[in-house]
Amino acid sequence: MTTFDDLLEEAGTFGRCQKRIFALLCLLPLPFAGVYVGIVFQGFTPDHWCRDSAVVERRQACGWSLADSRRLTVPLVNSSGALQQSRCEQYEVDWNTTTLTCDTQELNLTEVPVVTCKNGWEYQYEGRKSFVTEFNLVCSDGWLVDMYQSTINVGFLIGSFAIGYFADRFGRKISFLVSNILNLISGIVLAVAPNYISILVFRTIFGFGIKGGWMASYVLITEIVGVEHRRTVGILYQMFFSVGILILPLLAYFITDWRWLQVVITAPYMLFLTYYWFIPESPRWLICQNNSSKALEIVEAMAKENKMKLSKNTETLSDDEGNSPSASLLDLIRTPNMRKHTFILMFNWFTSAVVYQGLIMRVGIAGGNVYIDFLISGLVEFPAAFLILFTIERIGRRIPFATANIIAGVSCLITAFIPDSMFWFKTVVACIGRLGITMAFEMVVFVNTELYPTFVRNLGVSVCSTLCDVGGIVAPFLLYRLAVIWQELPLIIFGTVAFIAGGLVLLLPETRGVPLPETIDDIEFPNRKKKDVVENQQMKKLLKSDLTNKETTIV
Repeated sequence: MTTFDDLLEEAGTFGRCQKRIFALLCLLPLPFAGVYVGIVFQGFTPDHWCRDSAVVERRQACGWSLADSRRLTVPLVNSSGALQQSRCEQYEVDWNTTTLTCDTQELNLTEVPVVTCKNGWEYQYEGRKSFVTEFNLVCSDGWLVDMYQSTINVGFLIGSFAIGYFADRFGRKISFLVSNILNLISGIVLAVAPNYISILVFRTIFGFGIKGGWMASYVLITEIVGVEHRRTVGILYQMFFSVGILILPLLAYFITDWRWLQVVITAPYMLFLTYYWFIPESPRWLICQNNSSKALEIVEAMAKENKMKLSKNTETLSDDEGNSPSASLLDLIRTPNMRKHTFILMFNWFTSAVVYQGLIMRVGIAGGNVYIDFLISGLVEFPAAFLILFTIERIGRRIPFATANIIAGVSCLITAFIPDSMFWFKTVVACIGRLGITMAFEMVVFVNTELYPTFVRNLGVSVCSTLCDVGGIVAPFLLYRLAVIWQELPLIIFGTVAFIAGGLVLLLPETRGVPLPETIDDIEFPNRKKKDVVENQQMKKLLKSDLTNKETTIV
């Protein structure tokens, strides 16, 4: 009986056709990076202080500097052991009823009571117009900035299930088309939304479509290449997200209005709509839907483009996993090893999202040049993919995976206690942490697939990866709210959870050179599986030896 993998061997496991499709779909992670971490620029919070219209008028009339006028408005407060001008309080003085001359800036106001800002804020604009300055999302409303990032992850969470189900039910190609239509419409509406509530609503819808489309394209890529190429194309596909990370600060440098930046981030989805005519449906999915004739047409077209020719018997084309038992959520936790794998992987998905997203967003509040710092931190992501490809077949999965988490955790903890005066040393250590968590994030994807049996593999990855979106929802609140207490406190949290995640990974089995498990027994009794593999290999050697001896005898 001929399987799709048999046909793929003849049509080409990674020929010209697959390379063309891979090149087209690798453009998808570029705008995804802008959606995922664009808050660093779209939600940029500049230095701000309470606005007093009478002081502003007098500043303009007298030619005062900002420092002179702020002295009449803003009291000094103790922050982290140092006196700084308050961002959320002002002197309780009605300057409209007080004689205010051009020499008044020398007044001593230290004994004057203070109140929270009454008439909005002034901003130290640094060439950017963000939704924070447009809607005054500072001080008591600062948590609404966290909501902006959390809503995209809520959309990711819902989209993972909804469009994931849609892709399994109606196909990868139509799911990709629908998600891009949704992305284009919601992204443009988001750019012109009149108020903050509507921004949150359409931001959620935007995340819903983008995550689902990203998953559908990722699955499509891995389903049309040979098994020996799946891991490589999967890692390289994720690496293009890092390319998007590098492009984002360059765009933001020249596009300083957050609404226009949103338009630019959304525009590529108009191009992706045209992919409908250039990308085929997954033949593997068609076979699962008992549509072998259509699958054969696509495979023949792939073979033609790859300049190959099919010779297999296609009349018996079948799904090699068609008789798998139905999967259940209870299968993930019913037995000891499955339960251990599930909880450890869930924690690692959560940790990867919290630390990765937290470290990126921290660039926006670290106080340096946001464009240069963002660019430098993005550059360190590139070695991650190559380190993974270099180590996983030589060393294995478990040690590099655990080491990446531990290095990320230790780097975060060390960075928290390096003084700001040692700027470059602090930057280097932080970048090492970013490299470590990037490796961990990319590794958890395929390690997850290798630790579940065939019939429950897709369900296991879907369930565990939902913790990634939960981590994304939590990350902005952890970063921005804890940074108010102490700017380095989030790093302590990030470092601790990453270190724990690395330790837990050491409890997982090594999967290098081990066949993918087919049943729960293969997970619960791995030695039995290894014994069977060794016996099969020995049997093959004996059969090969017997055939060789017979041929020698005949000669």
